[in-house]
Amino acid sequence: MSRTPHDVPREPLRTARGLRRRPAAAGLALALAVGLGAAVFTARETADAATWETVIDSSSLQSYQSLEKEWNYLYPWGSDHNGSARMYGSTTDHNHVYLSEGNLILKATRITWDEGRSTAKPNLPIRYHSGAVHAKEKIVVSDQFPNYEVKGDFQAPSAPGTWPAFWLTGADSWPPESDILEFKGDNRNWFNTFRTSSDVSSTIVPVNSPGSWHTYRIWMTKVSATDVEIHYYLDGVWKAKHRAGFVGKPLWLIVNLQMEGSSGSSGPNAETLYRARNLYVGRSRA
Repeated sequence: MSRTPHDVPREPLRTARGLRRRPAAAGLALALAVGLGAAVFTARETADAATWETVIDSSSLQSYQSLEKEWNYLYPWGSDHNGSARMYGSTTDHNHVYLSEGNLILKATRITWDEGRSTAKPNLPIRYHSGAVHAKEKIVVSDQFPNYEVKGDFQAPSAPGTWPAFWLTGADSWPPESDILEFKGDNRNWFNTFRTSSDVSSTIVPVNSPGSWHTYRIWMTKVSATDVEIHYYLDGVWKAKHRAGFVGKPLWLIVNLQMEGSSGSSGPNAETLYRARNLYVGRSRA
Protein backbone atom coordinates (compact mmCIF):
# COMPACT_ATOMS: atom_id res chain seq x y z
CA MET A 1 0.00 0.00 0.00
CA SER A 2 1.48 3.34 -1.07
CA ARG A 3 1.23 6.53 0.95
CA THR A 4 2.72 9.97 1.25
CA PRO A 5 5.92 9.63 3.30
CA HIS A 6 6.07 11.36 6.66
CA ASP A 7 9.00 13.18 8.19
CA VAL A 8 12.09 11.11 8.85
CA PRO A 9 14.37 12.78 11.42
CA ARG A 10 18.00 11.95 11.03
CA GLU A 11 21.02 12.09 13.30
CA PRO A 12 22.69 15.36 14.41
CA LEU A 13 24.22 17.51 11.68
CA ARG A 14 27.80 16.48 12.41
CA THR A 15 27.09 13.05 10.91
CA ALA A 16 24.36 14.11 8.48
CA ARG A 17 26.96 16.06 6.48
CA GLY A 18 28.19 12.75 5.08
CA LEU A 19 24.84 11.81 3.54
CA ARG A 20 24.67 11.53 -0.23
CA ARG A 21 21.99 12.80 -2.59
CA ARG A 22 21.08 15.79 -0.41
CA PRO A 23 18.88 17.94 -2.67
CA ALA A 24 19.26 21.69 -2.96
CA ALA A 25 15.72 22.08 -1.62
CA ALA A 26 16.98 20.93 1.74
CA GLY A 27 19.31 23.92 2.02
CA LEU A 28 17.00 26.03 4.15
CA ALA A 29 16.32 23.12 6.49
CA LEU A 30 20.04 22.54 6.86
CA ALA A 31 20.70 26.20 7.54
CA LEU A 32 18.15 26.12 10.31
CA ALA A 33 19.60 22.86 11.56
CA VAL A 34 23.02 24.43 12.01
CA GLY A 35 21.55 26.70 14.63
CA LEU A 36 19.64 23.84 16.25
CA GLY A 37 22.48 21.35 16.12
CA ALA A 38 20.35 18.76 14.29
CA ALA A 39 19.15 18.11 10.74
CA VAL A 40 15.67 17.05 9.79
CA PHE A 41 15.01 15.53 6.40
CA THR A 42 11.72 14.35 4.98
CA ALA A 43 11.45 10.89 3.51
CA ARG A 44 10.81 12.50 0.15
CA GLU A 45 14.13 14.35 0.37
CA THR A 46 16.15 11.34 1.47
CA ALA A 47 14.41 8.93 -0.91
CA ASP A 48 13.62 11.25 -3.81
CA ALA A 49 12.28 9.61 -6.98
CA ALA A 50 11.12 6.68 -4.85
CA THR A 51 7.71 5.50 -3.70
CA TRP A 52 7.10 5.11 0.00
CA GLU A 53 5.10 2.02 1.01
CA THR A 54 3.47 0.97 4.25
CA VAL A 55 4.08 -2.72 4.92
CA ILE A 56 2.50 -2.94 8.42
CA ASP A 57 0.63 -0.33 10.41
CA SER A 58 -1.51 -0.07 13.54
CA SER A 59 -4.52 -1.59 11.78
CA SER A 60 -2.85 -4.99 12.26
CA LEU A 61 -3.74 -4.76 15.96
CA GLN A 62 -7.44 -3.97 15.54
CA SER A 63 -8.70 -7.56 15.44
CA TYR A 64 -7.39 -11.11 15.55
CA GLN A 65 -8.21 -11.42 11.85
CA SER A 66 -6.03 -8.40 11.01
CA LEU A 67 -3.31 -9.56 13.42
CA GLU A 68 -3.15 -12.98 11.82
CA LYS A 69 -3.02 -11.44 8.34
CA GLU A 70 0.26 -9.66 9.12
CA TRP A 71 1.78 -11.64 12.00
CA ASN A 72 2.47 -15.25 12.95
CA TYR A 73 2.44 -16.53 16.52
CA LEU A 74 5.61 -17.77 18.28
CA TYR A 75 9.16 -17.27 17.02
CA PRO A 76 9.87 -18.02 13.35
CA TRP A 77 11.67 -21.19 14.52
CA GLY A 78 9.14 -22.34 17.13
CA SER A 79 8.34 -21.91 20.81
CA ASP A 80 11.76 -21.88 22.53
CA HIS A 81 14.69 -19.49 22.61
CA ASN A 82 17.49 -18.43 24.95
CA GLY A 83 15.56 -17.77 28.18
CA SER A 84 13.34 -19.74 30.53
CA ALA A 85 10.00 -18.90 28.84
CA ARG A 86 8.27 -21.13 26.31
CA MET A 87 6.05 -19.26 23.87
CA TYR A 88 2.39 -20.15 23.46
CA GLY A 89 -0.16 -18.65 21.08
CA SER A 90 -2.31 -19.58 18.10
CA THR A 91 -5.54 -18.68 16.37
CA THR A 92 -7.37 -20.55 19.14
CA ASP A 93 -5.07 -19.75 22.10
CA HIS A 94 -4.97 -16.13 23.25
CA ASN A 95 -3.91 -16.72 26.84
CA HIS A 96 -0.44 -15.25 26.28
CA VAL A 97 -0.89 -13.20 23.09
CA TYR A 98 -4.02 -11.07 22.99
CA LEU A 99 -5.47 -7.77 21.81
CA SER A 100 -7.18 -5.02 23.81
CA GLU A 101 -8.25 -1.62 22.47
CA GLY A 102 -5.62 -1.55 19.72
CA ASN A 103 -2.86 -2.89 21.95
CA LEU A 104 -0.96 -6.13 21.54
CA ILE A 105 -0.36 -7.68 24.95
CA LEU A 106 2.13 -10.45 25.68
CA LYS A 107 1.73 -12.11 29.09
CA ALA A 108 4.28 -14.25 30.93
CA THR A 109 3.12 -16.49 33.78
CA ARG A 110 5.26 -18.66 36.01
CA ILE A 111 4.53 -22.38 35.94
CA THR A 112 4.76 -24.75 38.89
CA TRP A 113 5.43 -28.01 37.05
CA ASP A 114 8.44 -29.48 35.26
CA GLU A 115 8.26 -28.80 31.53
CA GLY A 116 11.85 -29.75 30.77
CA ARG A 117 14.43 -27.43 29.28
CA SER A 118 14.45 -25.00 26.40
CA THR A 119 15.49 -26.63 23.14
CA ALA A 120 17.64 -23.55 22.38
CA LYS A 121 21.01 -22.78 23.95
CA PRO A 122 21.79 -22.33 26.80
CA ASN A 123 18.91 -24.83 27.38
CA LEU A 124 17.52 -23.24 30.52
CA PRO A 125 14.77 -24.96 32.53
CA ILE A 126 11.32 -23.81 31.37
CA ARG A 127 9.80 -21.78 34.22
CA TYR A 128 7.36 -19.55 32.30
CA HIS A 129 4.78 -19.57 29.57
CA SER A 130 4.82 -16.39 27.53
CA GLY A 131 4.08 -14.92 24.09
CA ALA A 132 5.75 -13.90 20.87
CA VAL A 133 4.73 -12.82 17.36
CA HIS A 134 6.74 -12.25 14.21
CA ALA A 135 5.87 -10.41 11.01
CA LYS A 136 5.01 -12.59 8.05
CA GLU A 137 6.85 -10.36 5.57
CA LYS A 138 10.62 -10.28 5.91
CA ILE A 139 12.63 -7.07 5.79
CA VAL A 140 15.31 -7.04 3.07
CA VAL A 141 17.37 -3.94 2.29
CA SER A 142 18.25 -3.98 -1.41
CA ASP A 143 18.52 -1.78 -4.49
CA GLN A 144 14.74 -2.16 -4.84
CA PHE A 145 14.05 -1.34 -1.17
CA PRO A 146 16.95 0.86 0.03
CA ASN A 147 15.26 2.42 3.08
CA TYR A 148 13.19 0.94 5.91
CA GLU A 149 11.50 2.47 8.92
CA VAL A 150 10.52 0.16 11.80
CA LYS A 151 8.93 1.45 14.99
CA GLY A 152 6.37 0.93 17.73
CA ASP A 153 5.15 2.22 21.07
CA PHE A 154 5.79 -0.07 24.04
CA GLN A 155 5.17 -0.42 27.74
CA ALA A 156 8.09 -2.69 28.62
CA PRO A 157 8.63 -4.57 31.87
CA SER A 158 12.03 -3.93 33.43
CA ALA A 159 11.99 -5.91 36.68
CA PRO A 160 14.83 -8.39 37.27
CA GLY A 161 14.18 -11.56 35.31
CA THR A 162 12.09 -9.89 32.56
CA TRP A 163 13.48 -9.73 29.03
CA PRO A 164 11.17 -8.01 26.49
CA ALA A 165 12.37 -7.34 22.95
CA PHE A 166 11.42 -5.79 19.60
CA TRP A 167 14.07 -6.91 17.16
CA LEU A 168 15.26 -7.99 13.73
CA THR A 169 17.14 -11.23 13.23
CA GLY A 170 18.46 -13.10 10.22
CA ALA A 171 16.00 -15.42 8.49
CA ASP A 172 18.73 -17.48 6.80
CA SER A 173 21.48 -17.29 9.44
CA TRP A 174 22.47 -15.59 12.67
CA PRO A 175 23.69 -12.90 12.78
CA PRO A 176 22.56 -10.38 11.43
CA GLU A 177 20.56 -8.92 14.32
CA SER A 178 19.30 -5.47 15.26
CA ASP A 179 17.69 -4.92 18.67
CA ILE A 180 15.35 -1.93 18.61
CA LEU A 181 14.04 -2.56 22.13
CA GLU A 182 15.69 -4.87 24.62
CA PHE A 183 15.48 -4.60 28.40
CA LYS A 184 17.48 -6.99 30.57
CA GLY A 185 16.00 -6.65 34.02
CA ASP A 186 16.61 -2.94 34.61
CA ASN A 187 15.66 0.44 33.13
CA ARG A 188 18.26 0.50 30.34
CA ASN A 189 17.38 -0.17 26.71
CA TRP A 190 19.98 -1.93 24.60
CA PHE A 191 20.22 -0.78 20.97
CA ASN A 192 22.34 -3.59 19.53
CA THR A 193 23.71 -4.43 16.08
CA PHE A 194 25.29 -7.87 15.70
CA ARG A 195 27.61 -8.24 12.70
CA THR A 196 29.06 -11.45 14.10
CA SER A 197 28.74 -13.03 17.54
CA SER A 198 31.84 -11.10 18.63
CA ASP A 199 31.51 -7.95 16.48
CA VAL A 200 28.68 -6.03 18.16
CA SER A 201 27.77 -2.37 18.52
CA SER A 202 25.70 -1.62 21.64
CA THR A 203 24.28 1.75 22.63
CA ILE A 204 22.76 1.46 26.11
CA VAL A 205 20.24 4.17 26.97
CA PRO A 206 18.52 4.75 30.34
CA VAL A 207 14.75 5.03 29.97
CA ASN A 208 12.63 6.92 32.46
CA SER A 209 9.77 4.59 33.48
CA PRO A 210 10.00 1.87 30.81
CA GLY A 211 6.54 0.68 31.90
CA SER A 212 5.05 3.91 30.48
CA TRP A 213 4.56 4.37 26.75
CA HIS A 214 7.73 5.08 24.79
CA THR A 215 8.47 4.98 21.07
CA TYR A 216 11.37 2.83 19.79
CA ARG A 217 12.40 3.25 16.17
CA ILE A 218 15.03 2.57 13.54
CA TRP A 219 15.70 4.09 10.16
CA MET A 220 17.78 1.62 8.12
CA THR A 221 19.29 2.84 4.87
CA LYS A 222 21.53 1.28 2.22
CA VAL A 223 24.88 3.10 2.02
CA SER A 224 26.95 0.71 -0.13
CA ALA A 225 26.64 -2.52 -2.07
CA THR A 226 26.98 -4.45 1.19
CA ASP A 227 26.31 -2.08 4.09
CA VAL A 228 23.43 -0.37 5.80
CA GLU A 229 23.41 2.33 8.42
CA ILE A 230 20.91 1.80 11.22
CA HIS A 231 19.80 4.93 13.07
CA TYR A 232 18.28 4.24 16.49
CA TYR A 233 15.73 6.53 18.15
CA LEU A 234 13.98 6.73 21.51
CA ASP A 235 10.87 8.93 21.71
CA GLY A 236 11.90 10.71 18.51
CA VAL A 237 15.41 11.49 19.75
CA TRP A 238 18.35 10.12 17.76
CA LYS A 239 20.57 7.92 19.93
CA ALA A 240 23.00 6.03 17.71
CA LYS A 241 24.18 5.05 14.24
CA HIS A 242 25.53 1.56 13.61
CA ARG A 243 26.89 0.25 10.30
CA ALA A 244 26.66 -3.39 9.23
CA GLY A 245 26.72 -5.60 6.14
CA PHE A 246 23.01 -6.40 6.09
CA VAL A 247 22.26 -5.63 2.42
CA GLY A 248 20.43 -8.51 0.76
CA LYS A 249 19.97 -10.41 4.02
CA PRO A 250 16.33 -11.18 4.91
CA LEU A 251 15.34 -10.29 8.47
CA TRP A 252 12.49 -11.42 10.67
CA LEU A 253 10.77 -8.78 12.81
CA ILE A 254 9.87 -10.19 16.25
CA VAL A 255 8.03 -8.94 19.34
CA ASN A 256 8.52 -11.27 22.31
CA LEU A 257 8.53 -11.42 26.08
CA GLN A 258 11.34 -13.74 27.14
CA MET A 259 12.23 -14.28 30.81
CA GLU A 260 15.38 -14.72 32.90
CA GLY A 261 18.45 -15.59 30.80
CA SER A 262 20.37 -12.34 30.25
CA SER A 263 17.91 -10.49 32.51
CA GLY A 264 18.90 -12.47 35.60
CA SER A 265 17.12 -14.94 37.86
CA SER A 266 15.00 -15.71 39.51
CA GLY A 267 12.24 -13.85 37.70
CA PRO A 268 8.92 -12.62 39.12
CA ASN A 269 6.22 -14.91 40.47
CA ALA A 270 3.42 -12.54 39.45
CA GLU A 271 2.30 -12.33 35.83
CA THR A 272 4.29 -9.97 33.61
CA LEU A 273 2.70 -7.87 30.83
CA TYR A 274 4.40 -6.34 27.79
CA ARG A 275 2.21 -3.98 25.72
CA ALA A 276 2.70 -2.71 22.16
CA ARG A 277 0.74 -0.36 19.93
CA ASN A 278 1.25 1.55 16.66
CA LEU A 279 3.53 -1.13 15.23
CA TYR A 280 4.79 0.10 11.88
CA VAL A 281 7.02 -1.02 9.00
CA GLY A 282 7.53 1.15 5.93
CA ARG A 283 9.97 1.17 3.05
CA SER A 284 10.96 3.07 -0.08
CA ARG A 285 10.66 1.36 -3.45
CA ALA A 286 13.27 2.54 -5.93
